[in-house]
Amino acid sequence: MPVPANMEFFIDATRCIGCQACVLACSECDTHKGYSMIHLEYLDRANSVQTAPVVCMHCDSPTCAEVCPADAIKRTEDGVVQTARKPRCISCNNCVLACPFGVPKMNTDFKLMMKCDMCYDRTSAGKKPMCATVCPSQALFFGTKDQIELLRPRSAPLNRFQFGAQVITTKVNMMTPRTSRAEYIDVTAAMNEQTMGKNITLNILTDIYTGEGV
Repeated sequence: MPVPANMEFFIDATRCIGCQACVLACSECDTHKGYSMIHLEYLDRANSVQTAPVVCMHCDSPTCAEVCPADAIKRTEDGVVQTARKPRCISCNNCVLACPFGVPKMNTDFKLMMKCDMCYDRTSAGKKPMCATVCPSQALFFGTKDQIELLRPRSAPLNRFQFGAQVITTKVNMMTPRTSRAEYIDVTAAMNEQTMGKNITLNILTDIYTGEGV
């Protein structure tokens, strides 16, 4: 069965609390052989513990499949880009290097590229992906657009990403502030943005010893 057309995947990185529940749940998926296909990235490790989940974005025109010389990566009719097929994968790493989102990983033990396939064994049966099922803050959400709009009235889903002169559309949506009215997410520009670290002064003990603020 295909994934229901009205069911979509949404990522709201601002809600990620870095609990790793998605990572552990992903490793329990039957198709992953005990390996997690999702990982967390620190956005600005020097100044913050804020994390963001990284899953396959399931591109409408997947670069990983386009560069695969063995035709091992397939995109299903419902838009899910599958992990590499074992009989065909030659572990050349082309897909690993080509993916603009940095998602595919080469499993050297299996000599096989493995990546998120949106828990196809579950989503094609009408169930939620493992990661979205356990996420306590709903940074990862699987449902309809009506549901996400009701839950996130101040956010809007986007599935267009710009890398330089190339625009990529995806099956997975990224939640953005509705006030920005953006038509796409400029990934290259975001990479070049300067971080805005803040200096926080904790003067509670100082106030006690000096008598200030008492």
